[in-house]
Amino acid sequence: MDFTFIFIVLGILAGGASGFLLRAQLAKHRTGQAEGQAEKIITEAKNKQQELLLEAKQKSVQVINDATAEAKELRQEVKKLQERVEQRENTFDQKLLDLEGKYERLEEEKERLRKIKARLEVLDAEAMEKLQTIAGMTREQALEELMKAIESDEAEALESRLRKLDQSVEEELGRKANKMLALVVERYASGHATETTTSTVQLPSDEMKGRIIGKEGRNIRTLETITGTEIIVDDTPMAVTVSSFSPVRRQVAKRAIEMLVKDGRVQPARIEEAVKLSKKELAVEMKKAGEDALTELAIPVSSIDPKLVQILGRLKFRTSYGQNQLQHAMEVATIARMLAEELGADVHVCTKGGLFHDIGKAVDHDMQGSHPEIGYNIMKKFGFPEEIAYQSIGHHVDKPKTLEAVIVKAADAISGARPGARKNTFEQYIQRLEELERTATSFEEVEKAYAIQAGREVRVFVNPTNIDDLQSYQLAKNIAKKIESELKYPGEVKVTLIRETRITEYAR
Repeated sequence: MDFTFIFIVLGILAGGASGFLLRAQLAKHRTGQAEGQAEKIITEAKNKQQELLLEAKQKSVQVINDATAEAKELRQEVKKLQERVEQRENTFDQKLLDLEGKYERLEEEKERLRKIKARLEVLDAEAMEKLQTIAGMTREQALEELMKAIESDEAEALESRLRKLDQSVEEELGRKANKMLALVVERYASGHATETTTSTVQLPSDEMKGRIIGKEGRNIRTLETITGTEIIVDDTPMAVTVSSFSPVRRQVAKRAIEMLVKDGRVQPARIEEAVKLSKKELAVEMKKAGEDALTELAIPVSSIDPKLVQILGRLKFRTSYGQNQLQHAMEVATIARMLAEELGADVHVCTKGGLFHDIGKAVDHDMQGSHPEIGYNIMKKFGFPEEIAYQSIGHHVDKPKTLEAVIVKAADAISGARPGARKNTFEQYIQRLEELERTATSFEEVEKAYAIQAGREVRVFVNPTNIDDLQSYQLAKNIAKKIESELKYPGEVKVTLIRETRITEYAR
């Protein structure tokens, strides 16, 4: 049993040793294979490396060749550019040399011309000196004599030319103005009858005069004190007269008297009531008149302050030379609007400015100053822009500064000067004619002057021995300018100057 165990152990040991040897042999064989494989891989890697190096060398050689060729081309291009630049530089140098030569020649020519000019000036001065010595007069004197000779010889031609030019311009402007004004007047056909406020109160009987006077003049004094007017009770049958500088006050007193006459009770308490009621009625009527005027001219009533509407309505009870001022203001606004449409001016400014151009007349009896200044201040107070407020002043100056002011001034003249618009007293008419004649005869060349055609024309007679035709033409202009600057008149005044030569001989 022990040998068996030993044999078993020996067998196991022999098997282990043979297995170890076999494993070692296998490991050695595998190691040899691995080394061979590694050597093969290394060899292949070296071969690949050689191939890559060869390929890289070939590529580098190609790149070097390409770069060399490109550099050669660039050198050729640079060389060409350099040659071109050098050629241009040579050309510029040549042109610069040419310019310098020309400049030198010009300087030489300039110097030569300067010397010639200086020599000519010396020769001209010497010639002028010799001429002055020979003629016995200076250059200025000779020029003056020459101008006088030309003026003397050509006076008739100059006069004819001036007359033709002036006449042609005047005719052309006259035709255009007449055409425009005729169109405007035709479009606005206003009646000739003008409303005139009256200060006469008709009474049912002369017995009513006593009631108006009252006991010891008590009623009439009360009426005069409250209304600020003067009540004139004279021999006029069945009528009394109300006198006051204020048309509104006259209207209040007139209405109050009419109420008292209709009621029959005339006493201080009743007079106060009648005056208060008259003022209220008149205020309502004024406001309505102002609103009607704005509505008729298509001006929104809401755009105007109610107080200004009230002031505008006061013009209904204001007249100028018999012409109702509210009607006149509406006429001016309408005509100014039409003219503005024709001339391309601001229609809004002309319409509103024309309506309010005489607004100062509504309160000029109650305030100090002229109505243009009062009207301007009123419009500025109520927020009117300068171009509209200026119309109050512009229609009373000789040369308005805006086109709209010129249009309003023309419309004012058309409305005031048209036939039937205004009435003058006989004394005013005679005074205007005398002023026209006196203005014309203020010139020493004038012998006689006559105002004809109701003051629309002035005929002036001059002495033909004291003035020639050219001077007569200028004298007529001077007379017209003086009339424009010194006199006030509606429309225009024609100045006709007559220079008549009469030669009388006797045959015996």
